[in-house]
Amino acid sequence: MEAFDPAELPELLKLYYRRLFPYSQYYRWLNYGGVVKNYFQHREFSFTLKDDIYIRYQSFNNQNEMEKEIQKLNPYKIDIGAVYSHRPIQHNTVKLGAFQAQEKELVFDIDMTDYDDVRRCCSSADICSKCWTLMTMAIHIIDRALKEDFGFKHCLWVYSGRRGVHCWVCDEAVRKLSSAVRSGIVEYLSLVKGGEDMKKKVHLSSKIHPFIRKSVNIVEKYFEEYALLGQDILENKENWNKILTLVPESLHAELQQGFQKFHNSVQRWEHLKQVVTKYRSVRSEKFGQHIDWEIMLQYCFPRLDINVSKGINHLLKSPFSVHPKTGRISVPIDLQKVDQFDPFTVPTISQICHELDMVSTNEDDGDKDNETEPDTKRRTRDYKKTSLAPYVRSFEQFLEELDKSRKGELLRKSDAQRDF
Repeated sequence: MEAFDPAELPELLKLYYRRLFPYSQYYRWLNYGGVVKNYFQHREFSFTLKDDIYIRYQSFNNQNEMEKEIQKLNPYKIDIGAVYSHRPIQHNTVKLGAFQAQEKELVFDIDMTDYDDVRRCCSSADICSKCWTLMTMAIHIIDRALKEDFGFKHCLWVYSGRRGVHCWVCDEAVRKLSSAVRSGIVEYLSLVKGGEDMKKKVHLSSKIHPFIRKSVNIVEKYFEEYALLGQDILENKENWNKILTLVPESLHAELQQGFQKFHNSVQRWEHLKQVVTKYRSVRSEKFGQHIDWEIMLQYCFPRLDINVSKGINHLLKSPFSVHPKTGRISVPIDLQKVDQFDPFTVPTISQICHELDMVSTNEDDGDKDNETEPDTKRRTRDYKKTSLAPYVRSFEQFLEELDKSRKGELLRKSDAQRDF
């Protein structure tokens, strides 16, 4: 793979935005079929330029205008904000208080740094294939809940380009939700609570909600390989003492005894489950009935940034943005292949620009017709020649589902009017 050199980013971005960025699919997404007048025109974009220059409240009349501006500024990062009552670019000319965020996709931001208290392999911005399993579990748990528990259909999952994932829920009704409702949804999806000082962050009552039961079912599929083998959470005294802080004190002596007798995390976890089962059969308190589940969820359950999800005017990094530190493209994740998704094989901007150069060099030897081709047609062909192609295709499939759903809704409405 082509190594990424941050010093080359300005030149690479010029080529990327000119020849590879999937503008037509991107516009098709944010225009939502053009059903609502000025929907795209009232959308806020923000750009982070070289040297951390930050520009908010950008907006565009059409795809062409957006392309020209992006190619002129070559942003290091693109963020997407809300759809406002007025064009964001004119926000200074609007009467005070009249400029309001009205709609936006419901978004989720899951960042690996929020798991630093429970992962042993890496910390801070570092990730590896061992801890990436946390993101795999998070996608499965949140996606299932959004679709089955809430009935949402169109969830776009995107790799952040470095150490996390984002989700954009794009259903028409969801984009209209108030901050209060968004907060309620995030609250429903949050089980790990408490700051750094709080040792025990998951508390389950004896009556288990179906959402928790289904989440535990997902965690169970990964727990042994991820937590017991990969993270080795009961490897030694220092590590099992962390687990003991999550367990009633009356069990500590028996657990310690067993932990010293056994030789690995898998055996020690089996011992813990047996002790907990015995404890459960003689206790009838409201809490403490599901100690093993509480530990599993504390170590594996998704940790959401609540503020990102509840604010309608909150900005979130755009799909197909480039991460300036890693050079990786922020690509959509194919939900059929979540378990196979590997952040380390996601193409970097250096890689796809190099692939394009190789193809262009070969073509230039015998093909002069390219110069008369319109930009859009040429760009479509260009990204298809690089490692970006499968990710754009995955995005297109998501857009096709959105289109189908929108057309179905319009037909339903027109039929209802006819019946009336």
